[in-house]
Amino acid sequence: TILVYIPAKATNEVPCEVLHETVARIQTNVVFILTRIEGIILEIVTSLSKGEAPVLTLTNRSSWSNISFDRAIGLQMSSGSSVSVIRSDCPSSVTKFAQILKILSVIYRLVQRNSYATKRDIYYDNTQLFSSQKAVDHIVDDISCMLKVPRRSLHVLATSKGFIAGDLRYMEEDGTRIDCRSSSVAVAVSSNIGGIRSILSKAFKTSSHYIVSSAKFVLIVEKDATFQRLLDDNFCTKLFPCIIITGKGVPDVNSRLMVRKLWDTLHIPIFALVDADPHGIEIMCIYKYGSVAMSFEAHSLTVPSVMWLGLLPSDLQRLWVPKDVLIPLTKRDESKLSSLLKRPYLTSQPNWQKEMELMTQSRVKAEIQSLAAIAPDFLTSIYLPNKLRYGGWV
Repeated sequence: TILVYIPAKATNEVPCEVLHETVARIQTNVVFILTRIEGIILEIVTSLSKGEAPVLTLTNRSSWSNISFDRAIGLQMSSGSSVSVIRSDCPSSVTKFAQILKILSVIYRLVQRNSYATKRDIYYDNTQLFSSQKAVDHIVDDISCMLKVPRRSLHVLATSKGFIAGDLRYMEEDGTRIDCRSSSVAVAVSSNIGGIRSILSKAFKTSSHYIVSSAKFVLIVEKDATFQRLLDDNFCTKLFPCIIITGKGVPDVNSRLMVRKLWDTLHIPIFALVDADPHGIEIMCIYKYGSVAMSFEAHSLTVPSVMWLGLLPSDLQRLWVPKDVLIPLTKRDESKLSSLLKRPYLTSQPNWQKEMELMTQSRVKAEIQSLAAIAPDFLTSIYLPNKLRYGGWV
């Protein structure tokens, strides 16, 4: 069993110097955020005092030209990135200017009071100002990038869409004990992954505050349906104790933070199980290398050690998957595949390149569920066990 966090002494209390260091770090972070926001407001007031229209400058988070690649980190934002200017006197941007100021004021109060709110709370607090929930999502990320702090430090939480199950127990920041070992019901990924980390810095009274796991690996599952199938077949206990997690398609930040948390904490292999199609490959790449939009937070979101367990394009030929369950690539698929092959990180993954080139040549794709055409339980009884036993990943 892996017990994360081992006290320095044979006692259940954390050494005073650790507590003092943690408190000092939290206070420093709070002061930094508040000071940064006050600096932005001061610049606006100064512009107004000079009779000038205030502006806000945001780094462009959607351009590959602002991105560099580091094998140890993934996609990260380059220094000297291009920016966009949000003007208060321009009809096309005045609403966004007001939205940013509103959310900055909310964040300031939350950080100052050490309280939390969800992005949904912020949206429903002023639905007239915010056209949609997505507008709030984008602006919170813009502010995180602008202030140069992780999104979780802003005290704004997002409802998780991901699920997790397997050999894992931990405690949330509010004291809720989470047990992911149920064989039939998954647990929603925490909305405050940073809160799990902060638990490790508190004074412990019982060992139940530890994160406990004897998992041998973590398996990222692209689709919720496949995740549920693994759960129904008791996959987490049948072969090796493990942890399975799904972001239900393109992962949200919380699902990515959780995978990173497990990697940092448990130091065990991380595998990905995705469809043998361009969309599935891109989802796997987001976990491993990150995304352009969140490249400013790459250090806490990417897991460079992620390995592609399946479904591999070469598996389709090797296993003689029936042709009637294979799907022809669409023009959009071919375009996505061509785009992926040009990504800077593919040069460091020649085996991934070979698999993708094989897909290009065969011009077919397949879902994980296609393995059921061989046998109903082929995925959990034969495919995954053999892959894990004999190293069938790239």
